[in-house]
Amino acid sequence: MKRILMTVAYDGTAYCGWQMQPNGQTVEEVLDSHLSRLLKEDVHVIGASRTDSGVHARGNVCVFDTETRIPPDKIAFALNQSLPEDIRIQESRRVRADFHPRHCSTVKTYKYRIWNSRHGMPTERLTSYFVFTPLDTDKMREAAKRFLGTHDFASFCTPQPQVTDTVRTLYDFTVERDGDLLTFTVTGSGFLYHMVRILVGTLLQVGRGMIAPEDVSRILEARDRHAAPAMIPARGLTLWEIRFAEDPAEGLTSEPDENGPDGPKAGRPEENGPDPEAAEEDQSLKKA
Repeated sequence: MKRILMTVAYDGTAYCGWQMQPNGQTVEEVLDSHLSRLLKEDVHVIGASRTDSGVHARGNVCVFDTETRIPPDKIAFALNQSLPEDIRIQESRRVRADFHPRHCSTVKTYKYRIWNSRHGMPTERLTSYFVFTPLDTDKMREAAKRFLGTHDFASFCTPQPQVTDTVRTLYDFTVERDGDLLTFTVTGSGFLYHMVRILVGTLLQVGRGMIAPEDVSRILEARDRHAAPAMIPARGLTLWEIRFAEDPAEGLTSEPDENGPDGPKAGRPEENGPDPEAAEEDQSLKKA
């Protein structure tokens, strides 16, 4: 038995998020189905980030266990032959049997795109949020700096009963303009449910002049979701990259020992309950 890690990119427009659920098709469901058919065994992937309905990804990560004799790096090529065009595997490789993408330290980067013009752009409509009002980029950059560091982000998330710790660390938060396109890039140790969309929504209010950059500090201190502006749509958001603090393949031997950690006893990766951090990350039974 081998554990395989895949880096997955997808256009989330047509999907009800990552995680399997009864009210619509999800990315996880599609991967399970196509992998099971390809490998001729029952396969269930476990994702590092359970993105929400309509959210895109360039670098989500998942793992699964398999007994296939297909070389790990060839699985991506074989799987891409059958996947729908809006999902593509960017990499597949073998990792050690005890590696779990949600049970280790990570650094995640999200990008949110806004088309800021008098008129919308049809070619950008699925991957950006259209805002026609003028936005002050310098003030938004000033406000973004106030989010850096370790804070209680209770004001900037949708409350979830299973999440009791709302403290997170943001390492970088930039605002870049290229013509009519604004790109907000945020990197952190983890994100709460809807956190990125509420953070960017707050910066939009700063850019419109409805709140001042220094108001960000007041909203943070309030630790109250009602103190922050409304959440903005999912379509502008992309999970850009996930970096792991540990090497998933560290200690992996080239030839697995049938009785060792890489042998049949490794078993299938388990869900182990709900994901405690889910910024734009899907929750079970969530509506599309």
